[in-house]
Amino acid sequence: MERILIVEDDAVIASGLVYAFEQEGYGVVCSKSVSEAASAIMNERFDLAILDMQLPDGTGFDVREKLGSADTAVIFLTVVDDEGNIVRAFESGADDYITKPFRLRELLARVRRTLNTRSPDGRLSALTIGGVTVDTAAGKAYIGENLLDLTALEYRLLLTFASNKGQMLTRSQILENIWDSSGNFVEDNTLTVYIKRLREKLCDAVNIETVRGIGYRVD
Repeated sequence: MERILIVEDDAVIASGLVYAFEQEGYGVVCSKSVSEAASAIMNERFDLAILDMQLPDGTGFDVREKLGSADTAVIFLTVVDDEGNIVRAFESGADDYITKPFRLRELLARVRRTLNTRSPDGRLSALTIGGVTVDTAAGKAYIGENLLDLTALEYRLLLTFASNKGQMLTRSQILENIWDSSGNFVEDNTLTVYIKRLREKLCDAVNIETVRGIGYRVD
């Protein structure tokens, strides 16, 4: 059973989320503060954490730091929707950022997608792109022998490029690969953030070319 940590100080929202995720078959622990979340993190491992940004004794970023390991996927769920906080969230290693009010079915879909991207798809054992090798069986990517520290969505974005070398991909095509097949539940501006972060991590190993007004291409 996959374990989810919910950190939310609004009792109504928290109880609704706990009920919904338990109905989906997840194991759920709910905390209403940074201190409660820290205790929960010390006692068990979580596959995913859903973090409110504004908490009575700190912020969702404080909880993200306490999680430490990239083994736990992170989704921020908050009313704070300014660009600075969104960028900071992704730079901290968040897998997603959802603003309130939100649709429950959308959140559930994003949670499923985030957890699925943390598991190997097993279709091909390895793909190469530029100076990067993508081990799809392990869900990891390397420059030479150096393991790249990628979030789940950064990995899926890299896998999309590796699977379509030399092809021009529109932003819509990329977003459909990152999320679900119908392209739902996607905020287009988040793609620009992920491309920027992925470029920084890849350095000169892979050239992600911008096709102005259309999308991207990697040869």
